[in-house]
Amino acid sequence: MDFSIENRRDREFYAKDFSRMNILLNRVRECFVHDKNLHITDLNLSGLFDFDNKIAYTYITLFQEGLKPIRYGTLKSTLEETLNRDISQIKQNKMYKEFNVADSKKCRIMIEYLTEQKKVDLKSIVSSSFVPERFEPGITGIRIILDNKVFIYTPTQAWTESQMDLKSALNTILRKTYIKNLTNKISERIAILKEKIQECYIVKSRAFVTYENNTIPLYRGNILYEYSPELIKEQALSGADWTLLNQKENGQFLYYYDAKDDNYKDHEHPLRKEDDLYYNDLRHCGGIVTLIRAYQLTGDKKYLTAAKKGLDFITGITKEHIVDGRSAAYVYYNKKAKLGGTGMILVAMMKYRIESLDKSYDELIKKYVRHILSRIYKTGEMLGYYIHPSYNDGNPLIDMTDQERRETFSFYYPGEALLGLALFANYFNDDKELKTEVISKSKIALDWIVNERPKIYADLFTPLPSDAWLMQAIEEWVLNPEMKKQNLINFVFNDAKKMMERTYKKDDSPYIDYEGGYYYNYGDHFYPDGSRSEGLIAAYYLAKYVGENNLACDILEACRKTAKSQFILFNNEKNVYAHKNPKKSVGAIRFKATRQWVRVDSIQHVACFYFRLFFAETGKQVS
Repeated sequence: MDFSIENRRDREFYAKDFSRMNILLNRVRECFVHDKNLHITDLNLSGLFDFDNKIAYTYITLFQEGLKPIRYGTLKSTLEETLNRDISQIKQNKMYKEFNVADSKKCRIMIEYLTEQKKVDLKSIVSSSFVPERFEPGITGIRIILDNKVFIYTPTQAWTESQMDLKSALNTILRKTYIKNLTNKISERIAILKEKIQECYIVKSRAFVTYENNTIPLYRGNILYEYSPELIKEQALSGADWTLLNQKENGQFLYYYDAKDDNYKDHEHPLRKEDDLYYNDLRHCGGIVTLIRAYQLTGDKKYLTAAKKGLDFITGITKEHIVDGRSAAYVYYNKKAKLGGTGMILVAMMKYRIESLDKSYDELIKKYVRHILSRIYKTGEMLGYYIHPSYNDGNPLIDMTDQERRETFSFYYPGEALLGLALFANYFNDDKELKTEVISKSKIALDWIVNERPKIYADLFTPLPSDAWLMQAIEEWVLNPEMKKQNLINFVFNDAKKMMERTYKKDDSPYIDYEGGYYYNYGDHFYPDGSRSEGLIAAYYLAKYVGENNLACDILEACRKTAKSQFILFNNEKNVYAHKNPKKSVGAIRFKATRQWVRVDSIQHVACFYFRLFFAETGKQVS
């Protein structure tokens, strides 16, 4: 499909001068402060706020740190009358007196108005194809008529409510209707709505929010960016600084943060108590790598100091055992010993060793290496778990069946382990015998994973590759003359090409922030994915190394596009208006376009991709 006309219209809109909207919002603020009516007949808003009194329901929302937003929307015969109604109703809210509306730095004001509506059958709304009936979080909303009353879910509510699916949007509407009293199950509420609804519309809007004395146009509830190397550097460092700032004394990082509600409840583990919140050892190690990347860029040793604290946390959850008469060690956490857990600490420790020249972890590094080597099956397959509570009564998995290997298969763990082994082979020169063994066994493992795995586990592969850790591992391995093998190089380039094919291009979606975002199938909601992008930038470095300069240029340009798609994940002072504690969320990197959730790995993947992309843009060579 060609969406170039629609995209050009949006790009032209966001290139406009919004000073007149700034005047409007300043007048709205004055009306709150001085208790007077709004007058705008002298203000020409043509092209910015084209009011249509048939559809332009207009909402004003007040946001302030620590307070629940106040919001009201209506539609009257004129824009002036509509806005005055909004203002008067907000002032009647019992919480209004808590807002310091006079202070533009404390209280932010948003205006949102509907611009388009299309009548649809609620049952026909979809989320995976570009049709007029598509629900796209942050871009489209829903207007329904039920019992002759109008209910509207505006597009920005996906952002302000931290939602990104139709089910959540409909339930937000339903909580305002009598249907909420009929059942607590959202699916049952929606089923009732489908039978009782009178009319349904897909709607679009324009929205603006104040920032100090300025007014910012919003897209998907967020702000738009232009790509630049300096911007990726700024966002990567901000993510690393947020990670460091929120590190605990025991070396752990803040694992999960819900910026909307200012809490640490992980959506995947909602029943965990506040004094026993979920934590993840692999993602912890990713936080360490983020800090080391920040050190590579800045040379500031505060990042190495924090990285060492992170390493020491992992040493505290390390267990030792004997493998073939030699000491070995693995990471044990949450009643599991994952190949990726030991692989990731090996990656982190080796990167720390390379940058700091600190050899104090050397004996432990060798023990981790021996354990990983012991998990290479005779065929070359790397076994995903050494201990899993669901298998062998939680005891070590020495002889796994074919079914057990399939059930514990991971696309990520072997790549993480092989990256750790590659760093050991390339930079650890104090144990030649172990280094030789690592190279020998890794050859077998890499050949199996590249040549045999696609046959044995063909049904587990998806159209969009997910092997970014393996791509990074091969990039590192190919630096070793013994491992510069064409089948490995081809694997990385083929996956990179598939990734580039599965990204939205400038005019093949209706949404101007989709360019560079990944998809499994065309029409999917886009994935602004730092994890896969780490594999893509690894492919760039590999292409440069082997002299594939044209391919390297193509991959680098693709990296710029996908980096831009990830700007939407960054929290800065301008876009945290809906967060309960904006000062705390600034600098973090979320992992969904409209969800306000931050996790240590959502920062790690994007920041580490950005660091390496910045190094590529500036010609800096780092491991």
